[in-house]
Amino acid sequence: MNESIAATDGVEAGLARRIAEAPPGEARDAEAALYRLLAPRVRRYGLRHLRDSHAADDLMQNVMALTIDHLRQGEVRQPERVVSYVFGTCRMLVMDMRRSARRREELLARHAHMLEPADIGIAPQLDHRRVATCMERLAERERSVLVMTFYEDRPADEVAGALGLSAGNVRVLRHRGITKLRQCVAGPGSAQ
Repeated sequence: MNESIAATDGVEAGLARRIAEAPPGEARDAEAALYRLLAPRVRRYGLRHLRDSHAADDLMQNVMALTIDHLRQGEVRQPERVVSYVFGTCRMLVMDMRRSARRREELLARHAHMLEPADIGIAPQLDHRRVATCMERLAERERSVLVMTFYEDRPADEVAGALGLSAGNVRVLRHRGITKLRQCVAGPGSAQ
């Protein structure tokens, strides 16, 4: 075993014991120190085995969060062997990530024909002047209901109280207003 690794193992083991034995929330400095010692090593492990910096970052975050949480909960049987625990967790998560990637690739290969671009009828971008003109053509109540509902993001009962209407009446006016607005924006001769 390398002497520098053996020297830090003692520090890491001590920090892990402190985290495991401390009352909840009282070992934050030990958790931060353990994170600073182990996180870069976990990230390097991820880079070596996953060959992707984003995946290595995810691995580092997941492994360190699990380790610290398990230490807090007393789920690590031998806190003095925290380094082994961390790299065992790394191995398991890397295998799981690879398995998920393989499944995803198999699904994509099997169902690639379904992912081909299709004409799904994406709505054209709206002309803001046309929408504004159509809003002006609505009856005052319908326009007020639409503005209060969609622009101010107010629920039907609140709109009803502000306009002196029932919530049911607000819903009817909203439905009619949306229908008229849609027809106006679409213009004559459009198939809607």
